[in-house]
Amino acid sequence: MLRPKWIGVLLLCLVVAGIFAWLGQWQLARAIDTAPREEGATEQVMPLEDVVTPGSYLSDPLVGQRIEVSGSFVADDFIVVSSRFNDGKEGFWVTGQLRTDDAEPTSIAVAVGWAETREQADAAAAALNADAPANLEVTGRLIPDEGPVPPSSGADPTDMTRMSPAALLSRWHDAVDLNVYRQFVVADDPFGGLVDIHSPAPDAGASVNWLNIFYAAEWVVFAGFAFYFWYRLAKDEWEKELELLEDETA
Repeated sequence: MLRPKWIGVLLLCLVVAGIFAWLGQWQLARAIDTAPREEGATEQVMPLEDVVTPGSYLSDPLVGQRIEVSGSFVADDFIVVSSRFNDGKEGFWVTGQLRTDDAEPTSIAVAVGWAETREQADAAAAALNADAPANLEVTGRLIPDEGPVPPSSGADPTDMTRMSPAALLSRWHDAVDLNVYRQFVVADDPFGGLVDIHSPAPDAGASVNWLNIFYAAEWVVFAGFAFYFWYRLAKDEWEKELELLEDETA
C-alpha cells in the first residue's frame, strides 16, 4: 500500500472525497433556513413586480404571497377549469387573462371565482367575456403553476382540470410576443357573481429541509466510499501478490 502507485491513487481519492465533502456541506447549508420570513409575511400585500418577474420561478418563501397588480382583462379569454374544490366541495373556477399595465405586453392568469355547477361557471365566463373588466387593481394570492396534464381516455380534450398558465396561454388571444407569469393569482374578490375562492395562508412549514439533509448524508457516504475503493483495490493486489509468493515458496 506504500508503493508510489497506491500513494498516487490515495491522493486522487483524497481529492474526490474533498469534492464530495464540499458538496455535502453545500447541501447542508441549503437544508437549514438561517433567515426565515417573519410569520404572516405572506399576508402583507406586495406589488406583483416586487415578488416575481415574468417567466421566472417562485421561490419557496414567496409561495402563497398576497399581491396586487393593475391591468385589464382580455375579452374572450375567460376559461372554465373543472375539478376545483372550495371548502371541500367540488366545483369550477372561472379564469381570465389579466393584461398588466407594464410597458411591454405582459399577462398573468387570474382565478376570478368559483361556481358549484358547470352551467353557472359557463354563464359567468360568457358574461365576463362579453364585458371584460378593465382598468382595475386585482389583489389576491400568488400560486405556482400546477402543471398541465393530458386528458384521460374518452374525456373532452378541451376540458381543463389543472390551473396551468402554460395550458391557458395556448388558448389565449393576442398572445404573440407576450410576457407571461408562470404563476397565477387567486383573486380575493370574485367577479361575475361567482363565489370567492377559499385560499388560506400557507403553512409556515419547517425551517429544515430534510431532503437536502438526506442529500448531504449521501455525499458523506460517497466520500467514505472513495477511501474504501482505494483500500479494496490495494488490499486485493496485496493478497494476490501474497498468494503468488506462497506459490513460489511451495
